Amino acid sequence: MTGSEEVEALIDELEAQAEQERDPETTPDVGIIMGSDSDLDVMAGSEEGRPGAYDAFVDELGFEEQTDYDDPPESRFTFETFVVSAHRTPELMYAYGETAADRGIDVIIAGAGGKSADLPNMTASIAYPLPVIGVPVQEKSVDSVIGMPQGAPLTAVDAGKSFNAALSAAQILAREHEEVRERLVEYHEGLQDDVGVVSRELHELGTPAFRERRE
Repeated sequence: MTGSEEVEALIDELEAQAEQERDPETTPDVGIIMGSDSDLDVMAGSEEGRPGAYDAFVDELGFEEQTDYDDPPESRFTFETFVVSAHRTPELMYAYGETAADRGIDVIIAGAGGKSADLPNMTASIAYPLPVIGVPVQEKSVDSVIGMPQGAPLTAVDAGKSFNAALSAAQILAREHEEVRERLVEYHEGLQDDVGVVSRELHELGTPAFRERRE
């Protein structure tokens, strides 16, 4: 199967899934899309860099990645991941945005790099009123991602911070799902605990000893 045939097959699958009447508990809650697989380390997270959306969902919030629409994982809350290029596969971008709500997606996280990072804002226009959170993969992508006109909303995070995009997506879901809200609160309390421990150690050890211990 050629690349174009693969794209057509993906579009057909998305459209067929949108026509099904599936229990929302079995469909992905969040869609993560990126313009290229080269964006994966930013969008998912990597061992060498900062954590990403995958790390936030799986490690911190207890979500699972759904890789088969017809065979959902055991977790109640899930996300899916696709590569969707606004410039190379515009038909796939349109199909994803147009079918997202009918496929059970509640919020989309869209990341793109380069100076023409159009995937987040184009997806926001297509999927409206479904909320879309844009992730500029690079600093030079920020202006392109956030440059939406009045009346065409897009929420965006700082360059490279897909981890925060995942937290924002979970905040949206938490308005309907108390379990997600509880997981977010637990995560935030963990951050507070970390600060408290560090603050006490710095105070009690003193600056020179604390620095030496960190090194």
